[in-house]
Amino acid sequence: MTAQKNHVDHELIRTAAHVASTRCRGDNHTMAAAARAQDGRIVTAMNAYHFTGGPCAELVLIGAAAAQGAYELDTIVAVGDRDRGVVPPCGRCRQVLVDYFPALKVIVGAGDRLRTVSITDLLPESYIWADHQLDIEQTEPRGTSTPRVS
Repeated sequence: MTAQKNHVDHELIRTAAHVASTRCRGDNHTMAAAARAQDGRIVTAMNAYHFTGGPCAELVLIGAAAAQGAYELDTIVAVGDRDRGVVPPCGRCRQVLVDYFPALKVIVGAGDRLRTVSITDLLPESYIWADHQLDIEQTEPRGTSTPRVS
């Protein structure tokens, strides 16, 4: 892992911890996330747990950031309620984060082991969702191609 030990955004951690300690209630909301947009703004969100598998705080944060016009995120952190501290993103979140923000930095670790790493370090040799997308300009929609005449 490529760690950036010189810079951990402690303001992000404090912000996510504040949301977790003041807004998380019961089993439906147990995680908070905070991200710094490239323009410096901080966006926060909480998970929405549901027995059908609700979205994690990091995924809710992607939508919240877009709703606020923050389409480029620089750094993200998730913090658990009940003083659980920084919690690394789950596998699904790692994949979504690398697809949306391949240059994103993620704060992980605890105590004196807090560090900032690249999302790609957390998901090495990952499947890249965009790789399966066809270039629309080079392909014709189904059913619109000219039939071949033999």
